[in-house]
Amino acid sequence: MPNGPSFNDFLRFSCSELNVQRIDPLVTPGMVPSPHLHQIVGGNALAPRMDHPELNITATATSVLFFRHRNGSYHRVPLMGNLGLEGQRGGMTVYYTAPYDKKTKVTAFKPGFRMLVGDPSLRSPNPNEGEYQSIAFRCFTTPWGPAPPNSAIGDPVWDTHAFPTTPCPYGLRINNFFPTCWDGVNVDSPDHKSHVAFPVNGTFESGGVCPDSHPVRIPQVLYETIWDTSAYTDTSVWPIDEKTGQVTQPFVFSMGDATGYGWHGDYLFGWEGDSLQRAMVRFCGVDCPVLKKQSIAQANKCAKEAVVKEQIDGWLDLLPGMA
Repeated sequence: MPNGPSFNDFLRFSCSELNVQRIDPLVTPGMVPSPHLHQIVGGNALAPRMDHPELNITATATSVLFFRHRNGSYHRVPLMGNLGLEGQRGGMTVYYTAPYDKKTKVTAFKPGFRMLVGDPSLRSPNPNEGEYQSIAFRCFTTPWGPAPPNSAIGDPVWDTHAFPTTPCPYGLRINNFFPTCWDGVNVDSPDHKSHVAFPVNGTFESGGVCPDSHPVRIPQVLYETIWDTSAYTDTSVWPIDEKTGQVTQPFVFSMGDATGYGWHGDYLFGWEGDSLQRAMVRFCGVDCPVLKKQSIAQANKCAKEAVVKEQIDGWLDLLPGMA
């Protein structure tokens, strides 16, 4: 992806962790428990099934990261606050961006809109080039570096599309961009992807052209998730690859993915009224008078008791749901 906008060009939200549990109202609505563990941020109206289009809730879910010890046990990797949001309680940072060209119209999501990026079953590079390029890991070997602050997300010099193979003493970040073109009709589709698309020529930031099948520009949503991997730098306890006999990277997603290609993010829209549309019309950044602000301390108070009760912390013999 190209260099990101300056700090005042996008809405940046610290979204505290709501809970970590096995429900997924987008992919497996109503299934309790769902097949694998999700890390969930968003409004506290979260439920295993969220079908009502007027629900004023923004709920997002992403994969949970575990460390895999050489002895075969697993330990959940905690989240860490983002740069400038260090007081954040877990969670992730969510960005909403309007185009740089202020002549370009962006249509905010409609009630009931939802979408999915990534594929939890993927274990190799994705043939869907737009989606594949939209997801990137960055290993911090120095505090928030050594990549330059404004380096492009997905730059092969600094980022990988699979798990990095070296220790990340200052954290491991993953970014995923959602599609920015919409068919203009459907708020969802059976695969949660077909109603949206990535630009066919260029990117959202560069004014990329939407395909004729998906002519409506929607805001660019970016999830930024950072795990505190500082406790997992001792390679003497990293797993040994059975085929090569060599030390291999130790991280695995909650659905059993040790490659990193299975990262996926769910998005369910629930902004109140026309608030997101007003923000996009104003090309809002940090200073957005049409929106109410909330402090990190206030955001940290938002939580919800898990529906699925199971052990997810401490050393585990198996990943949750993999019994």
